[in-house]
Amino acid sequence: MAEVAMNVTKLESKSHNNPDEVRAPAKTRVEIVRLPGYTLGRMNMQPGWKWSECVKPVVKTDSCQVSHVGYVVSGSITVRMTDGTQKTLEAGTSYTIPPGHDAWVEGNQPFQCIEVLSAEQYAKPA
Repeated sequence: MAEVAMNVTKLESKSHNNPDEVRAPAKTRVEIVRLPGYTLGRMNMQPGWKWSECVKPVVKTDSCQVSHVGYVVSGSITVRMTDGTQKTLEAGTSYTIPPGHDAWVEGNQPFQCIEVLSAEQYAKPA
């Protein structure tokens, strides 16, 4: 797999505690931070969160059509692809998820992750 060259030309930082944008569908809080050339999202989903119930009404697609690359900070989430493939992601796990999936929080703990690919598009109204 070929490496893609990424260039950072300036030292920058921003806190997700003071995000550039917040999206808050049901049981969801997405805190968006934009740095030169990059958008990162801190995503928080509450127990009982399910993409098809909480985000689908906002984006109006049958399944999540966003590609995800991220890291699970806490909690766990199960992702089911439209082909039936399923995986549970837990704290300490880095992941990639292609478009065409549903997902839900497992258990009674909130789920928190940091995403480095989907943040600009995730949970944006249609």
